[in-house]
Amino acid sequence: MRFWVISIFLALFAVTPGTPVAADKATYVDLARLGWNYQLRTTMIGRDMSIPIRIHGRDLAGASLCIVGEQPHPHSLATINAFRDLSEHVFGKPLTMRHAGNDASGCGSGRTVVLRLYSGHPPHRALSSDLSWMNQIYELGLPERRQYSVSSPAMAQTFFGRRGQGTHIMVKQPARARPGTLEAAFYKSILVEELFQSFTFGMDILLFDPNAGFQSKLQETPLRMDRLSWESSDFMRAMLRSNPAGLCAFDVFMMHAVAQTSVDQTVDPLFIDFIDREYEALLAQAEVTMADDRFAAVLAPGCQRSPI
Repeated sequence: MRFWVISIFLALFAVTPGTPVAADKATYVDLARLGWNYQLRTTMIGRDMSIPIRIHGRDLAGASLCIVGEQPHPHSLATINAFRDLSEHVFGKPLTMRHAGNDASGCGSGRTVVLRLYSGHPPHRALSSDLSWMNQIYELGLPERRQYSVSSPAMAQTFFGRRGQGTHIMVKQPARARPGTLEAAFYKSILVEELFQSFTFGMDILLFDPNAGFQSKLQETPLRMDRLSWESSDFMRAMLRSNPAGLCAFDVFMMHAVAQTSVDQTVDPLFIDFIDREYEALLAQAEVTMADDRFAAVLAPGCQRSPI
């Protein structure tokens, strides 16, 4: 679940074709347009609107992943490391990682992605502290002393400031040492989604037909679950039914496209032209990557829902 630029960023949400198909050029180009060729619609109230925004999915290639809050659960660590391997394979730059303690201020400045992991109750104060620190470091122009709330078990925000951009990811992880099958699948799914969207700038694509086949981790079936506990089995099952279990062939295809395009911004229509022109080469690379066992922990080759 992605909250782009500043705190709220709206994409051009759209319905995709309802029938699942194999890799097809027209389908892939259309999905790429829905997921990447979006427009900024609104922003956080009070933000300094004079700060320029530049959106390129490759901006975080080779960045540092700084984990704060809890140490990664072994299941979380396996997912993170598989994604790091995938990112290095596609972008050709290592995605370094370290744990900086309980506070984001230990992450330092520069090209750093802050990943806060937690179990139990939503850490509203920690989120507010993280964003306040980022506001100072990157001069984001956010309202001073504002308090923020954790609105989802997985959320990511990219901010653009006068001293660069900063990305903050917050994901709930298992509390138990040995989570059950349902828990493990749920926590892996939400972590994979936030990492993928943060490192490619892909946007959610709403799929309104609950019986349609998925073709991308970006696709989500809209749900109303505001009265369910995030730790309940009903919530986890509903979330797992709402989108694929991991990254699909199209998602890996788009990672290769983002890595190789020469356009100034990946929200530019020229990026879609690049995909249309280089489709065959990108598809061949994606097929090789999907078959690599090193990345199996974050992939869903059939783009299926988790069998829970």
